[in-house]
Amino acid sequence: MGKYSESAIRGLVDAIVNSYEEEPDIIWMGDMDPIDPAQVQAILDDLRNLIFAGFYDKRKLKPDSVEYYAGEVVERLLYELRKQIGKALKAASGSGGALQESPKAARIEERAEQLAVEFLARIPALRAILATDVSASFEGDPAAFSKDEVVLSYPGIFAITVFRLAHELYQLDVPLIPRMMTEHAHSLTGIDIHPGATIGHHFFLDHGTGVVIGETTVIGNFVKIYQGVSLGALSTRGGQLQRGVKRHPTIEDHVTIYSGASILGGTTVVGEGVVIGSNAFITKSVPERTRVSVKNPELQYSASGREKARVIELEQDDAWYYVI
Repeated sequence: MGKYSESAIRGLVDAIVNSYEEEPDIIWMGDMDPIDPAQVQAILDDLRNLIFAGFYDKRKLKPDSVEYYAGEVVERLLYELRKQIGKALKAASGSGGALQESPKAARIEERAEQLAVEFLARIPALRAILATDVSASFEGDPAAFSKDEVVLSYPGIFAITVFRLAHELYQLDVPLIPRMMTEHAHSLTGIDIHPGATIGHHFFLDHGTGVVIGETTVIGNFVKIYQGVSLGALSTRGGQLQRGVKRHPTIEDHVTIYSGASILGGTTVVGEGVVIGSNAFITKSVPERTRVSVKNPELQYSASGREKARVIELEQDDAWYYVI
């Protein structure tokens, strides 16, 4: 043991074990297997391979092997999804190892398989809507040279792909896994989209870093959002008492929201065709086809030539936005 005594080690272990008893909410006890985060990520990889076939897999995809390729991936996904969804359902229902052979456990396994099949049946529709997202990213970004570049390198496409997959599982009432998926995308891209949000077709996250889209947000079609935008709640006071309440804004079709803007509140509706300027702070509904911006700062120059900025105060009668 070197310089550490047996009694010192014993004391550390006893203190940690006692903390398990004192804080049982953050320990997974019993025979029930926890969901494997690495396996959830592997499932995401397979799903992306199925959706964007040939883009991410090391194997070359040829016309005469497409059916075999899809069959192989689907079979693997069915097995792994059934297993992880089963674990999530058991955790949510409180079924542990002692119930592994019980009728309740059997029903959970049957439900897990059913959900896996229902989810994979939605892949064709997901491919169709993700194709519109790729098109929106390509058409909306003059720096994009091809759709291949968009699929292979744009973090916004990665984030929206994971979101759309997680959203379908969320709609099927699969616990735990949808949030694990979107938080994985969040950790890699800096884009935080809750799986409960609703997002229409031709969605474009330009750059995307720092974007936050809350659970009850509703976004229409042909919406473009730049980096650092928050679609959030006015307040989270009340915590779990606000579960199920519309806390986040509604963004209608053909809206553009520039970097750093915050749009907050469940009753806030941004109308069709609105353009929200950078750093705007919106807590009230905005009429359709309105242009919203913060007044430009007035630049002043000192005798030394140094540039100084002074922000002009917004109009006092309506300080939450300035319409031009």
